[in-house]
Amino acid sequence: MNVYDFTVKAMDGTDVDLSQYKGKVTLVVNTATECGFTPQYKNLQEIYDEFKDQDFDILDFPCNQFANQAPDSNEEIHTFCTGRFGITFPQFGKIDVNGENADPLWKYITENTMFQGFDGPAKLMLTPIVKKMDKDYKNNGNIKWNFTKFLVDKEGNIVARFEPTKDMKDVRDAVAALL
Repeated sequence: MNVYDFTVKAMDGTDVDLSQYKGKVTLVVNTATECGFTPQYKNLQEIYDEFKDQDFDILDFPCNQFANQAPDSNEEIHTFCTGRFGITFPQFGKIDVNGENADPLWKYITENTMFQGFDGPAKLMLTPIVKKMDKDYKNNGNIKWNFTKFLVDKEGNIVARFEPTKDMKDVRDAVAALL
């Protein structure tokens, strides 16, 4: 089993078979429009623009599980992202990434990766919040916050996990190396 074996919901609620991304490197991201990391949309779009012609895609999954930072409808989220950040990569329907209602794709992702630790100054802010939500947060693959990213190879295997505090240059460099 791999990432490309799953079906997810499009923004309009229709099914999208991720097997259509086989043969591409993808970056799978859980996002939110009212988060301190929301400006990463700009970086994601820059990475997409740089590599989209090299069999690369970004798959954006809005999620409202972290401090209710994606409260809007799918359409409102899409309008915000395209209007403010010029997003042109695929955006899917809002989902849960953790817990009993987690989307099956995200259950698979969290069961097959481990938390990588927070970097930089945001570590001081995020660690106590995450620790309250999950006392064992260091020892599991649950998503800790918005803008956690997963680099997936052309066969659908998860090859890297980037926490939201990871420098976006490192994310870009990992994409370039895999391509």
